[in-house]
Amino acid sequence: MHPNAPKPSALPDEHTNLPAGWNDSLKGDFLWTNSNFGEAMPEVMTPFTWSLLQQGALAGWIQFRGQPTFGNLGGRLYFNVSVLASIFHLMGRDRQQALEAIEGVLHSSLPEDMPIPLIPAPRSYLLSILPGLVAMQIRQMQDIWGLPRLLAANPAWHRAMRQRLDQAQTAAELARLWSQELRPHMKKVWSGVLSSANYYSNYCTPLRQKLARLVGEDDADALISGLSSPSETLASLGLVLGLSRLARGQITRQAYLEQNGHRGPQEFEVSAPRLGEDPAWLERQLAEFEQAPVDVDAMLAQQRAASQAASQRLRERQPRQAAALLRQVAQIAPRGRLREASRSELGRVTWIVRAWALRAGALSGIGKDVFFLSIAETLALLGGDRSPLTHVPARRQVDARLRALPPYPPVIRGRFDPFQWAQTAAASGSSSGVYDASAPPLPAASDKPATLRGAPGSAGCVEGRVRRLDSPEQGDLLQAGEILVTALTNVAWTPLFPRCAAVVTDVGAPLSHAAVVARELGIPAVVGCGDATARLHTGDRLRVDGGAGLVAILELAGSGPPPAP
Repeated sequence: MHPNAPKPSALPDEHTNLPAGWNDSLKGDFLWTNSNFGEAMPEVMTPFTWSLLQQGALAGWIQFRGQPTFGNLGGRLYFNVSVLASIFHLMGRDRQQALEAIEGVLHSSLPEDMPIPLIPAPRSYLLSILPGLVAMQIRQMQDIWGLPRLLAANPAWHRAMRQRLDQAQTAAELARLWSQELRPHMKKVWSGVLSSANYYSNYCTPLRQKLARLVGEDDADALISGLSSPSETLASLGLVLGLSRLARGQITRQAYLEQNGHRGPQEFEVSAPRLGEDPAWLERQLAEFEQAPVDVDAMLAQQRAASQAASQRLRERQPRQAAALLRQVAQIAPRGRLREASRSELGRVTWIVRAWALRAGALSGIGKDVFFLSIAETLALLGGDRSPLTHVPARRQVDARLRALPPYPPVIRGRFDPFQWAQTAAASGSSSGVYDASAPPLPAASDKPATLRGAPGSAGCVEGRVRRLDSPEQGDLLQAGEILVTALTNVAWTPLFPRCAAVVTDVGAPLSHAAVVARELGIPAVVGCGDATARLHTGDRLRVDGGAGLVAILELAGSGPPPAP
């Protein structure tokens, strides 16, 4: 059972309705996944953040027969796989082709035997959505062309906008800043983030699969690593690499925070504070680093050497194809750096949105209650309409109940009631990475085999003891050489990575954050296991095979080998 799971007695016995628009699983039999979004948004969203996503990231996405491409399932963001699969079905692609395409779009994997419910539509329906699909492709190409310039200008925009927000004295002035400047800029950056993600993953996923067939998983991972070079740092490594350089006196604290202060474990949740708002955070990180110093530059150099060695083996094994393949491999690094830089700068924009919301709360006298309003309701409040405040108490209550639940399964099919699901998981003492409303319950944890299967995240095979953590704030418990097991990782976890022998996560895929950072540092990783945190405990001894995507339980904490399956 998840350590944060509520006791059965604390849960309702009957179906509990959520606020309108907070459970899109009730709209039909669809397959949902949050494998890509769970890293960026690991907690329940506030109403303000959900409305921000609707105005930014989700704006302009195609609906299929009125069904949404993205959904809110009990306060968490999910992607409707059925929409994408239905489009591919109309295009004449078979299930395997659709799965490969979905993996490229979502940067995540789905269980191979998982049925994907399709949304019925005549083949002629494709003609009605084709203009929208073409427009999306054109917009993505335009985004990629202008994105480097937009990202380069974003830090200066951030500084100027923060100053203007601090100086805003009236509600009308604040409302104008949102509609005329902040919202348009945010939409541009959001669009760039999504475009750069597809630009990287749609290129890297099939190339990695081809390389794995030719040279094996280990060399394939080595070849697609090296996104960070001595002259161009990967944004996702900024926290850990900057920390190493700060400890050596190569940069100042101010420079470190200017570069990384906008980041955090929930950097796309507007109500969550950033690292730059916590003066003690950097001191804690430096203290932990001094206790277990690691030469991060040396780790990166070692992985670059491994990539060069893999390139040489490719030339020897595939002399006819090697030159063309290596030219393709050379395009991965700039695409990957663009994706990670855009995510970082979106975090900076979200920090400004947070500053705007806090300023709106201050001018209206409601403080942090502003996060329990939508943006439209906040603008109405700034215009003098205080009626939206009547919703705040009930929304706070729902938010507290949702946050008391454990993280939902990364893959969900059909109608999903998070309260009923948590009650069942708590009562049975087991959980799974997949919830299927049409399938019988999965076996209890004690009946499961002693091997977990996930996605190959970063190649390499190691054995070690588990350190099971729920948040990066527990990082002081992690000892050098332990295997980090957690639900998911994002950029806030990266200072812990150099101490890990390996990383195992419930959520993730070969191009997710944990996998990308682990590959850069040469740390084995298995991601997207689904229920690793439910089955593994601190002190268990594991064998992690990152190339195969397998985690073998060699010994249970304090009890010897696990029971035979």
